[in-house]
Amino acid sequence: MILYQLRCSSGHEFEGWFPNSAAYDTQVKSGDIACPHCSNINISKAIMAPNISPARSKSKITFEQSSEKNSLSEIKKSVLDPIDFMRKKIEDSCDNVGENFAEEARRIHYGEAEERGIYGKATEEEVIDLDDEGIEFYKIPDRRSRDN
Repeated sequence: MILYQLRCSSGHEFEGWFPNSAAYDTQVKSGDIACPHCSNINISKAIMAPNISPARSKSKITFEQSSEKNSLSEIKKSVLDPIDFMRKKIEDSCDNVGENFAEEARRIHYGEAEERGIYGKATEEEVIDLDDEGIEFYKIPDRRSRDN
């Protein structure tokens, strides 16, 4: 596994683990990596200090090679299935306010609308404004674009 320090085009930094460098290249090219802070998919590697470890024994290398039997699709499934489950629960129990998410979140926060769970879409600017106002919300990744 390889650990990369990543950065979105908005300047947020976060870590990402990948089975190999080719997996990173494939995922970033297909837009499968999103910033956990703003969901931006314009991602690049950030500068980071190398983590140099002592030489590995042959038996450890053999173990690591055998553990790579988990294909990229299995790893993606183990991450994306729980996100899909969470999204389904939200859609089943909350009101979809669509593009009016920021406006409705404010109305609920300031007591102008009934307190309830909502979901919808907001622009990056609206997200920043909601956060600045102290309005609690959570960003969830968009649906999978494909089943691979």
